[in-house]
Parts: sequence; structure tokens; C-alpha cells
Amino acid sequence: MSKLNRRDFMKSSVAVGAGLALAGPASRVLGANDDIRVAVVGVGSQGSNHMKYFGENCKGSRLVAICDADRSHVENRAADFEKKNGVKLKTYTDVREMLEDKDIDAISSATPNHWHSLVTIWACQAGKDVYIEKPVSHNVWEGRQMVKAARKYNRIVQTGTQKRSSEAHTAAYKWIGDGNLGKIKWIRSLCYKKRYEGTNGIVYGTNGPNPLPEGIDYNMWCGPADMEPLRRQSLHYKWHWVWNTGCGDLGNQGIHEMDLGRWALGDPKLAPRVMSFGGRFRVNDAGETANTQIVFLDYKPAPLIFEVRGLPRKKGEKSMDIWRRTGTNIGVVVQCENGYWAAGDGGGWVWDNDNKRTDKQIGGGGGGSHHQNFIDAVRSRKVSDLNADIEKGHYSSALCHMGNISYRLGKTMSVEDARKTIDNEYLMDSFERMLEHLKVNEVDLEKEPITMGPMLTMDPQAERFVGEYSEWANMYVKRNYREPFVVPDNV
Repeated sequence: MSKLNRRDFMKSSVAVGAGLALAGPASRVLGANDDIRVAVVGVGSQGSNHMKYFGENCKGSRLVAICDADRSHVENRAADFEKKNGVKLKTYTDVREMLEDKDIDAISSATPNHWHSLVTIWACQAGKDVYIEKPVSHNVWEGRQMVKAARKYNRIVQTGTQKRSSEAHTAAYKWIGDGNLGKIKWIRSLCYKKRYEGTNGIVYGTNGPNPLPEGIDYNMWCGPADMEPLRRQSLHYKWHWVWNTGCGDLGNQGIHEMDLGRWALGDPKLAPRVMSFGGRFRVNDAGETANTQIVFLDYKPAPLIFEVRGLPRKKGEKSMDIWRRTGTNIGVVVQCENGYWAAGDGGGWVWDNDNKRTDKQIGGGGGGSHHQNFIDAVRSRKVSDLNADIEKGHYSSALCHMGNISYRLGKTMSVEDARKTIDNEYLMDSFERMLEHLKVNEVDLEKEPITMGPMLTMDPQAERFVGEYSEWANMYVKRNYREPFVVPDNV
């Protein structure tokens, strides 16, 4: 198959997409016994899970192709799948070639963040439905372009926030919404996850450039991002901690909990104001994103506060910090007038305002049916059947980007000066607990000062910042793209 340049691809995909928009996947009329033919793009660690979901676990789907800019990933995954399942997959290293394949109905993408928007838009234009990993975008503007493409071409696009298919959270939010604990006072979303020395994701060198893995098409891997030299020891996964390709743990693990927090508030659009602070403490590596971060999203009447902690409970320990005594370190806390619900993957307990656990537990499945939900919606052709439509994913991802923008505009401050910038009691509580956490991890805040971001004002309709600092903040709402991998203005 001949390789397409971007101009040729876009011309052909728009024409194909327009012709397929009102039909089912790849213009086929699906019968009750027809499988949805799925291709997985990006078959590293998470992509291998996608292969299992759509190739083995989901009823009514069939894995037919895989694609990755790393040829070793493609060859190894294809060989393993054939050995296990007796099925030979089509393989690609250029996603544009794969999207030409009319025997593919839908794609599932586990590419790095910087590819999420473009691969989704291209797939929609080529008449494919899409399951896209979280966060759905690398910046705020990209997410809105994805929503536009999904609607224009009548595509089914599911966001990989699996907890939207959680029985526990669905039941809990209904119970809380019925007023059983009174009005919501605030939401805290938590991402206390191991990212400190000795675990995946942090330790990698500061020298460079380093050699690339053999068999990698680095031009294709970089795609829309700047084609920078590799300044870390590993290309894969650790791209999360570099702004050019990732969004830090706020956008990596944290997007799940950010989405849970926004869901608990009733799925509002973007917050009218945002402030973030923190730092990259005690690692001295090539990473750029924060490993300790607080984000304040000023929803009314109840704010959403996000807390990222990548360091352990205290220096020398392997365990992570938890929320009070609830055992929750990756999850959500919904504080109401008469108590709170603290939950992780499988749900959680209701606690009173004296931090004593009641006998009320709201648990259930943690979202294992999320991929099946996508396949079922592809078959029904109803966006309303999706548990995590792309627009939900866009709003929650954009909240992460908003927090990172405030942080990136921040200035280092002394603890005393930092306190003076906070005028909210709930945010001050997060700040003081963050200080205590850094103290027990023996972080010297004179040598490694906190970065305090400004309070930014967002126009939720325009999805752009307004007022003070907006000129600088809006520079991060959309990135500059590298030809020919340009997210289009007109999808």
C-alpha cells in the first residue's frame, strides 16, 4: 500500500467520511451476528490491554489489525496474539495507511497524549468509530475539535474513563443527589500514586541526547509534537512527564478522578476559575511536570479540588499517603453537609463529619464493562448509549489542562508568600496538608520552593481564558503543530 502524505490523506478521508457518516461502521449494514472489526493503535503496555479487550473479551468485536510506530511492539504483539488465538493480524507502522483499510470498522487508540486528537479526527473522517484513551487531548482546543469531528461525521467516540461504567459511582451519585447527606460542600479528587524513586515513571537520566530504540519511526512517533532529542533513558511511558508529549500525573492517572469529581457535581462545563500550585520535588531528573500538585476549580456552589502526590507517605516508606483514615488514595471524596463518601475503584463507605465510618457502604463493579459499552453503542449507532461520550471526556480532560496551565504560569515563592495568595478555606486545607507531606518526605522548600500559579478566569462557552494573565494562558490552550501532523481548524 502506498504511503499518503497529509494532503492526500485528508482529501480522501474527508470524502470517505462524508460518504459513511450516515451509515454503520465502514458503510456495512450490521446484522445481529456481525462482529465489529477493531484495530488498535499504539500497542505498548496499555495497548496490549486494548488488544485483549477487543480481541478476546468483548462480545461482538473482533481484532483485525494493530499499528505502532515502534516495529518491535507491532511484531511482538502480533506474534503473541497469533500464538494465543490462532489469528493473524494486519500490521502497520503508519496510522494513515491503516485508516485506508475499509475492513476496519473502529479503532482503539492507546497512543501517547499528543496523538490523541489527531488520530481521533482522522479516524472520524475515514468513517471509523473510536475508543480513545484518557486524557482525550493534549490541550483544551484539541478536545473541542474532537467533539466537532465526532458530531460532523456521526461517529461513536468513547473516552477511556472506565469508571463512567462503574456501578458503585452511578449508585452513589444518585444516592447523594437524592439528598441523603445534604448539599455538596466540596469535592476532592485524589491521585496519590507511586511516582517516586524506584518506581516506573520517575528515574531517568538528564543527559542526552540518548539513542532511540531500534525499529522506531521517530518522526511518526512524535507526530504533532516537536521532534525533540530524547533526553531521558526510555522513550516509552515516561513521555507522560514531559510537556511536549504528556500532561503529568494530573492528566495520566488523575483524569479518571477528575472525571469522577466533575460527574459528582452533575457534569458541569469548564470551571469559571482555576488555580494550581506544587512542584517536582526530590527527583532531580529530566521530567518537567509536577509530582506534587493541587488544583482548585472554582465551581459554584461547591468547588472541585484535585490533589496529586507522587512521593510516599514519608521518606523511606513504600506505601502511599491516604485520605485521613479511609484507605482512599486514588479516588474521590464527596463532602456534604452531613458527612462524606470516600471511594476508590470499587466504591466506598459513607463517613460522618467526625471521620467515623457509618454502616453505609456503596460498592459495585469498577468499570469492567466500559469497552463492551463502546461496542454496543457502535452497533446501536446511538451516542446516548455511551457511558463516556467524547464531550464528557473533553470537559474533564480540559480541567486537567486548565490546572497545568495555571501551574506553568506560576512563580516560585516562600511558604509565607504562598499562603498569602490563598483565600479559600478548603484550598488552604489542601495547602497545609501538602506542606506536611513534603516535610515528612524531607523536602527543603528553601532549596526546592513551591511554584504558585495564578488564579485564572475561564469563559466556559468560548473555552478560552479572559481577564488577567489571559494573554499568556491562552498560549497553552492550543499548541503549534508539526507538518504534516496538524490538528485541523476545520475538521
